[in-house]
Amino acid sequence: MDDAEWPPHDFRTDVSHPARVYDYWLGGKDNYAADREMGEKLIEAIPGAVGSVRANRAFLKQAVRFAVGSGVKQFIDIGSGLPTAENTHEIALDADPECRVVYVDNDPLVRVHGQALLARTGSTVVVQADLRQPEEILAHPGVTGLIDFDRPLGLLLLGVMHFLSDDEAHAVLERLRRAVAPGSILVISHLTADSDPEGMGRFVDVLTSTPDAAVAIPRTRDQIERFFVGFELVDPGVAAVHRWRPQLNGGTDQFWLWAGAGIAQ
Repeated sequence: MDDAEWPPHDFRTDVSHPARVYDYWLGGKDNYAADREMGEKLIEAIPGAVGSVRANRAFLKQAVRFAVGSGVKQFIDIGSGLPTAENTHEIALDADPECRVVYVDNDPLVRVHGQALLARTGSTVVVQADLRQPEEILAHPGVTGLIDFDRPLGLLLLGVMHFLSDDEAHAVLERLRRAVAPGSILVISHLTADSDPEGMGRFVDVLTSTPDAAVAIPRTRDQIERFFVGFELVDPGVAAVHRWRPQLNGGTDQFWLWAGAGIAQ
C-alpha cells in the first residue's frame, strides 16, 4: 500500500461504520474501538444479531452460486463491506474462474484495504462510491473496465437498502434496473421488524444513538417484494434469511432479515 494513500482524507476511526461493525461480527480484524463498541451494543439489543449476520453470509454464498449456475459470470456487490473470508469474489471464482467481481462501498477503509488485498487479482476490483449515487457507480472506470452491461450480471445489495429512504430506494433500484441486461439477477437482504418488532426497535435505537450514525429503516416483506419490480422472484421468493433455500433451514423462529433474489425480465 502506498503511504500516500493512508489514511484516506475522509477516513474516521472515531465513528462506527456498518462495514466495520459487520467485519467485527464476522471475526475480522479491520475494525476499530467505535465499531466494536457499536457491535456489542447492537448484540445487547438483539442477542441473535451475530447469528443473523452469519445467516446473511450463508445467503450470499447460496445466491452467488445460484447466479453462477444460471450463467452469470460478473457481479457488482454494492455496500459490500470489507472483502474478508468467504466473500463474493472467492465464492464466484470457486464456482467459475472466469467470474469478475466489483465491490462498491462508501467506506474509504474498504477501498484502501480491498485494493491492497486484491492488488494481484485482475478479476476483482474495489471502488469507493455511494449507493445513493447510482450514476457514479455505473460510470466509474473500475466498474466499466470489468463489467459488460450488455450481458447478465449479479447485482448484490445485501444489508444496504435499509439505509435508504423509500424515495431513494425506489429511485436507485429503477436506475440500476434500467442498466442491467435481461437475465441479470438482483439479490437483496434487508432489515425487518416483522418477526420481532420490539427487538428491532431496540436495534434501530442503538444504531442511531451516535452522531453521524447511519439511519436504518426496517421494512415489511411486502415492501421488500416491491423492490423486485421488473424481476421475477425465484423460489422461495422473499424469505427469512436463514430459510431462503433448503440448505439454510434452521435457526430460531425469530429473524431480522428478509432475503430474496429475482431475475431481470
